Amino acid sequence: MNNCWLGMTEEQISILYKQSNLSVVNLKSEVFWTRSANAYLLFFTKQYEIEMNERTLGGSGMPLSKEKQNKERRQRLLQCSVDLFIEKGYFNTSIRDIILRSEVGTGTFYNYFIDKEDILKALLEDFAEEIITGISQYYTVEKDLYKRFVETKQLTMDVFAQNEALSEIYSRVTGTSAPIDQCLQQFEDRLIQFYSKNIEYGIKKGVFRNVSIPPVAHSILAMEKFLLYKWIVLKAITKEEMIEMVVSFHETLSAGLLMKQ
Repeated sequence: MNNCWLGMTEEQISILYKQSNLSVVNLKSEVFWTRSANAYLLFFTKQYEIEMNERTLGGSGMPLSKEKQNKERRQRLLQCSVDLFIEKGYFNTSIRDIILRSEVGTGTFYNYFIDKEDILKALLEDFAEEIITGISQYYTVEKDLYKRFVETKQLTMDVFAQNEALSEIYSRVTGTSAPIDQCLQQFEDRLIQFYSKNIEYGIKKGVFRNVSIPPVAHSILAMEKFLLYKWIVLKAITKEEMIEMVVSFHETLSAGLLMKQ
């Protein structure tokens, strides 16, 4: 028998429950049969049983396809999640917190999302789509590849600045768990792929030098992440300074990419 539960207080069990978010189901076999800790584990036991019983109301336990989901309800769940992640922190926010804040039933929640990681993934997917859509729309107006390369970075950082809460979550949760890192990698891979295609297009058009694309695309994202972190987490620079430095970096970078006339 694992003795790690012995002597734990009800508060510690409460924190454990919120952090586990029912994702570590094998806790049940250890926690429920630890006789010496039964008094302290009463809270955990009750909450676990409530969550498991309510979760079955969602049917198969798998979310509805996005096409069948109510857009307003989905957006409310996402916005309430962002608000709670900022107020309480990602790990201190439970599924129940999100359900109560959004005023939906438990079964309804699981018709939209599997767990918190699924919510984070959806938030980042929508975030990436907003960035890419904004840049793509700008491309239909501006044909000069140099201006595109520099000014789209202004657009990118404007999106980060306008979504301050989500930018803070993005900056703070890196490296906290494997599932979260996977969500972040998918988000960043999409941005890198988009940046790479734009550089490749400039090379094909004979505007940019024939350079190795992956190091350039990764350096762009790394610089954006660093300055975003300095603004949103460290408070070492202002939003305006962050955007100015990103644009300045790309002006310098583009000078090295441009073919000599």
